[in-house]
Amino acid sequence: MTFSELGLREEILQALEELGFKSPTPIQEEAIPQLLEGERDLVGLAQTGTGKTAAFGLPLLEKIDFDAKVVQAVVIAPTRELCVQISNDFKTFSKHIKNANIATIYGGASIETQAKEVKRGAQIVVATPGRLVDMLKRRLVKFDDVRIAVLDEADEMLNMGFKEDIDAILDTTPKDKNVWLFSATMPKEVSKISKNYMDNPIEITVGGKNTSNANIKHEYYCVSNRDRYLALKRILDINLDIYGLVFCRTKRETQEVADNLMKDGYNAQPLHGDLSQGQRDKVMQNFRDKTLQVLVATDVAARGIDVDDITHVINYNLPDEIENYTHRSGRTARAGKLGVSMIFVTPKEVFKIKQIEKQIQMEFTKQEVPSGKDVCKQQLFNLIENVRHTVVKEDEIGEYLPSIFEIFENSSKEEVITQFVSAEFNKFLEYYSKANDLNAKPGDKGRDRDRDSGKGRDRDDSDRGGRKNRNVSDEGKQRIFMNMGLDAGLNKGAVVRLVCQYADIPSSEIGRIDLFNEFSFFDVSQENTEKVLNGIQGVEFNNQKMNVEKAAARDGASSESRGGGRSRGGDSGRRSSGGDRRSGGGGDRRSGSGGNTRNKYGSGSSDKPRSSSSRSTERKDGEKRRPRKRS
Repeated sequence: MTFSELGLREEILQALEELGFKSPTPIQEEAIPQLLEGERDLVGLAQTGTGKTAAFGLPLLEKIDFDAKVVQAVVIAPTRELCVQISNDFKTFSKHIKNANIATIYGGASIETQAKEVKRGAQIVVATPGRLVDMLKRRLVKFDDVRIAVLDEADEMLNMGFKEDIDAILDTTPKDKNVWLFSATMPKEVSKISKNYMDNPIEITVGGKNTSNANIKHEYYCVSNRDRYLALKRILDINLDIYGLVFCRTKRETQEVADNLMKDGYNAQPLHGDLSQGQRDKVMQNFRDKTLQVLVATDVAARGIDVDDITHVINYNLPDEIENYTHRSGRTARAGKLGVSMIFVTPKEVFKIKQIEKQIQMEFTKQEVPSGKDVCKQQLFNLIENVRHTVVKEDEIGEYLPSIFEIFENSSKEEVITQFVSAEFNKFLEYYSKANDLNAKPGDKGRDRDRDSGKGRDRDDSDRGGRKNRNVSDEGKQRIFMNMGLDAGLNKGAVVRLVCQYADIPSSEIGRIDLFNEFSFFDVSQENTEKVLNGIQGVEFNNQKMNVEKAAARDGASSESRGGGRSRGGDSGRRSSGGDRRSGGGGDRRSGSGGNTRNKYGSGSSDKPRSSSSRSTERKDGEKRRPRKRS
């Protein structure tokens, strides 16, 4: 089947022909005729990269009256990158349609400029939920004439806590509108939206619900927490032609991993919500142009990345939600190509691989982290192949060759080759000469051992003096009370991670940690006390708000003597919940009401890795600095 057989108008077919599009993808072939036939609601389930934008965009353009200067369709997407991508695609599809006007609305840009776009007579609005709600409240956009509402990447919008915004937006549209919902997965929350806002919708599923692209090879590597970065470098070093995405869990970790890769000579850059829109656009342009080899990104920032040739998706750590793995892996193997998706897991996270396999209906292959010797071999033979295929420019070097030949006249061919290879490769060999095995053994409990010192001491097991009187701080430290403990899923590693991430201090500034069922104590340096209190106050962990304060003189001792009963620290001892805490993305990313999703791999998130601060820069295992690769 071709696009011309689907019943699309001539102006759209002309644009598709100029783009080189001839045959529709499976989701397009099924959805477009159904949406063109009549006024129907529709649920479309298909993986990222299967052409969902055209599946709803082309029939939407067919149904718009472009002579009217009112908003007739609204498309809602979770992030500004995806919002901009959809809008650009619409503009490309409609470039031969007279009077076509598409407005793009997202946070981080001038709201006045976006309002002017709408007032100029936009028939279609493509928007992120947060900014669109803001504009509706200010009466800068009206949806009285909306006939079609599209929810793209609906599962991701709900994961990000946009349910209330979606409800608010759809409530401003006419009740007789059509709702088209497109998603890669179909969690319960998406089903609820289809029941609340759709009337007997058509359901189109391409590839099965929540399944993964069959062209993706799924792999996992078992490593300790502190070896993640070293394992990442080896994967990059042995896959010489990698054009990949590295997914991290937090903005801070994303920046740190990218910074360390750049310091170690890799062609990498970060993409996260703390970057300005201009910075994000520049990074994405570099990645699309392939002047950037490795993009390190958060889940949110990576939404909307539309690049066909990504060879590898590397999960630096597990996503918080199983569904997010489907979105991550869907960035590779696009347009019918092959790709690899790999995950680094600790020994105690291995069981989660089975849960992901069940969700995506695909099997993972356990792989070994390459040894230093394997990496050197691969790099060496790549160097030789490059030499073999190097074009000799005799006109430029011809005058120097006689002198060079004279220098080597007493050397055999074998000696010249050996010396050349050594000159080019000795630094790399030296770099990996002390490389240890990074593969964590099945019996390993996942502790972060210090390989160089041989102490094998885990931060969670250091007693910090073994005192029974828990309220006594280490010298020069301030004791901090926290209103959650073991019952909330906390362990000592989680405390370190949270404090480092939100207070932005190195782990060395954290002293003794004592965990009880309902509360905890930890020490921090005096100079960082206020920074810690301000940084983590109100942070949410497992749907519970964190409350911290300086510990009273006898809190710790009295708690211990009562066998770990509730602290008398006032209101800070109570559990609190709710609240709508926003972060990042120019107002388009939320966590909180409707978005506080518990880790679905199991109860709590106590085995999440800590922030990579300090560990990723320690360069253990003898790998102190990677020499820049030669092309």
